[in-house]
Amino acid sequence: MARVCIVDDKDVMRDSLTDILRGQGHDVRAFADPQAALGDAAISACEVIVSDLKMPTMDGIEFLRTLRARGLETPFVLMTAYASVPTAVEAMKLGAFDYIQKPFESDAIAIVIERAAAMGRLRGENETLRATLETLDSRTELIGDSRAMRHVRSQIEKVAQSQATVLIQGESGTGKELVARAIHDASQRATGAMLCVNCAALSPTLLESELFGHERGAFTGADRLRKGRFELAADGTLLLDEISEVSMPVQAKLLRVLQEREFERVGSSVTRRTDVRVIATTNRDLSEWVARRRFREDLFFRISVLPITLPPLRDRRDDIPKLVEYFLHQIAMREGREAWAVTTRAMSMLESYHWPGNIRELQNICERAAVLCQNEKIDGAMIEPWLMTPDVRLDNLSRPLRPGHLMEDMERALIEQTLVKFNGHREKTAKSLGIGVRTLGMKLKRWREEAAAAAQNQRLAG
Repeated sequence: MARVCIVDDKDVMRDSLTDILRGQGHDVRAFADPQAALGDAAISACEVIVSDLKMPTMDGIEFLRTLRARGLETPFVLMTAYASVPTAVEAMKLGAFDYIQKPFESDAIAIVIERAAAMGRLRGENETLRATLETLDSRTELIGDSRAMRHVRSQIEKVAQSQATVLIQGESGTGKELVARAIHDASQRATGAMLCVNCAALSPTLLESELFGHERGAFTGADRLRKGRFELAADGTLLLDEISEVSMPVQAKLLRVLQEREFERVGSSVTRRTDVRVIATTNRDLSEWVARRRFREDLFFRISVLPITLPPLRDRRDDIPKLVEYFLHQIAMREGREAWAVTTRAMSMLESYHWPGNIRELQNICERAAVLCQNEKIDGAMIEPWLMTPDVRLDNLSRPLRPGHLMEDMERALIEQTLVKFNGHREKTAKSLGIGVRTLGMKLKRWREEAAAAAQNQRLAG
């Protein structure tokens, strides 16, 4: 719950209010004198301040002015008698969150405190989000001048000016979230927050609560009111990452909020409106998902008003040198040193690799090479063991199938094909093949060591 500071010179009222709020689960600190409260460091850590209006050493209005002059924007609740309502209105103009008239019921003050605490948390989240977005400016930079990337930039420029829903499709690691941020930054909502929800990481119940919020007591563990992302992202952008993994019941609720701009928190019958621009991403073919009845057709058409398909890295190989330069420069800046050079052979290997993990895999290899590099240049011998054997089709094996080696070659080809299908994801590959992840890892390690040894022997022979 919330950390609450109470300031009231009357012992009975102060003690009674302390008991009420502690009974609600709040962490309460009480003061009989506003001067004492101002001199206590605990005041700056409070999430809500509750103060009486009439006090001998300093009234509630002066107390509020002093807090604001110190830069404390903590939600402030004023307690006042009916005859002092005009003064309470003045306090509201100074930035008080609310006022409550004496005498009041315990439920009434509890509701006001909960609302004030929620508003304070929202303000803190917004400040954090704005600061985070400022630090992410460099991450929204889309590297590359290939024809494919020029087309993506053109699409971003066009869809950013619209308020319609955007669907970004592409293999894992192609930079879907970066494109989403670029759309947000170029839109009229750039001054608002951009929030992201990883739909694949949450159970249906938790995802529903994350999106729409919940009332206190809505389910086991819901010990406080929580606003959902559709409320917190008001006037901004909400990114639904991996939307293909959303359950059917939650899909129905998503469809409604996208069509009607209305929703209810979990455990509430109050309909709320929202103004949010939605961007969805997926690494799956949603049309196939619809055909398999895993995704609602009406929701598919609703989210794919403005579709953008990101090319895999193997289809934009011209961008690899610039991406490598960018990643190594970022790492060098972080480490406070000069950037590493890359030999011609190493760059040639990177450009010819099939990149099942796309840009994310390239970034990982750049990071690994920078950490392990013993000199100023990253050479081919260093990165070669980390590159998986290129795609080998079962019906067109590049190496001959010799008697005595047929099963081994077929096994390797099948594993390589399955790795490509799942974009280098080892757990999915192992599960599809019916083997353990550890077994798969050992086979890949052995093949890489064999390839590295063969390359070393070839260099020595040359």
